[in-house]
Amino acid sequence: MGIFQDGLRTPLFLRAFEGDEMYKYTHETVVDSDIKSTFDWFEHEGSFRRLMPPWEVAEEVRADDSLEVGSQRVFRFPAPGAPFLKMTWVAEHTAYDPPNHFADKMVKGPFWSWNHNHDLTESGGKTTVKDEVTYQVPFGPLGNLADSILGGWLVKGRISKMFKARELRLQRDMREHAKFSQVKRKKILVAGSSGLIGTQLVAFLDTGGHDVWRLVRRPVKEGQKELTWDPEQGLINPSEIEGFDIVIHLGGENIGDKRWSKKRKAAIIGSRRDSTILLSDTISSLSKKPEAFLVASAIGFYGNRGDEILTEDSTQGEGFLTDTVIEWESYAESAREAGIRVINTRNGIVLSAAGGALGRMLLPWKLGGGGPLAGGKQWMSWISLDDEIYAIHHLIMNGECEGAYNLTAPEPVRQKVFSKTLGRVLRRPAFAPIPGFSMKILFGELAGPLLIEGQRVLPSRLQQSGYEFLHKDLESALRDSLGIWG
Repeated sequence: MGIFQDGLRTPLFLRAFEGDEMYKYTHETVVDSDIKSTFDWFEHEGSFRRLMPPWEVAEEVRADDSLEVGSQRVFRFPAPGAPFLKMTWVAEHTAYDPPNHFADKMVKGPFWSWNHNHDLTESGGKTTVKDEVTYQVPFGPLGNLADSILGGWLVKGRISKMFKARELRLQRDMREHAKFSQVKRKKILVAGSSGLIGTQLVAFLDTGGHDVWRLVRRPVKEGQKELTWDPEQGLINPSEIEGFDIVIHLGGENIGDKRWSKKRKAAIIGSRRDSTILLSDTISSLSKKPEAFLVASAIGFYGNRGDEILTEDSTQGEGFLTDTVIEWESYAESAREAGIRVINTRNGIVLSAAGGALGRMLLPWKLGGGGPLAGGKQWMSWISLDDEIYAIHHLIMNGECEGAYNLTAPEPVRQKVFSKTLGRVLRRPAFAPIPGFSMKILFGELAGPLLIEGQRVLPSRLQQSGYEFLHKDLESALRDSLGIWG
């Protein structure tokens, strides 16, 4: 064994500080659902991803589609205070008594020990989920002392935040699934499943009992619900696509991660053209066509319009992004002509601490370097990640929803207001403005439409269809995403 033991990769000389002090944390969540439905939610593979705190940049390695004894769920995540270091958590299930009880233990991870019991009881049609964790912190009493000095930042505070996030996710997911509980479960194919939106969407749909498959560009993993394709080469197997009720396409080259050159612009357009046309033409040719085809789009359709209030009835704008979006939405025309219900989701800025625009902002803000961009007068049309997921679910499950929908919160804000709100939530100053000319130097052409310009977009058709927003105001969305509720 050398200097390590117990599969934890912890040096033995450090375990001398372990001691035998154990700590216990208990949390109860009340769900407006029966016990069987609640237990079933936990049993799905996607529950593991949905229960991860939304601010954690975690990579899922393995998630067995079972809670039975011996099954495992594994993920990697950045070490606290040292994001360049990756830690692995391996949880193995040790007890299974549906629908009342299951348990797991950490067999590899950052704690000396971690045992987690889940007990479910039902009363009056509602289910109480009691989480009881018994754990031993690194360095035993010394570790607990250090955590107390740091105000719980290392252990106790993080555990409390984690279970608060788990409570909210479970309650909200169950509530959203219940809205369509009488609708037949769907077989769903998702392209772009590894991105910020796709990862959570696949997990959420899975917990709702849908048969969810991923369309990937790499060789499929054994035992996984995956199909392979190559849009650039026009390669896809139509026989494998036969039988899906819903096809969702979220893919395409990232618009904002690199400076725009002629080559980069061609890649942005080409990735959307090749993939969307291939999917649209393929599903249109099937004898059993899917009932719906959802293609992600963007509010770039409207261009830079100043203070003008924009809805789905507004005219198109001008510029590269506008042209890209117009073409992008047109690539699904063959599916429309074949009678398939086509949905174009015009996404705003999707808020997530784990990635996207907000994820990139956090480090300078936490260091006190945040502030308004280019004067801060431009409008930001945003949406929380959970509202993005729930809205997509609403659109695909509602057979009357078709056409373009703005996926933005009903209260867009000016960039200056966004900066002040983020500063208030993080308890950091927001007085370090970044002038527009510097962003143009740093980012080139893309700085204009993505950072300096803006759109004041409202989700008119989405609300008219009956969707009710989880996060209408920016501050509540930021607090949920960052786990800062107080």
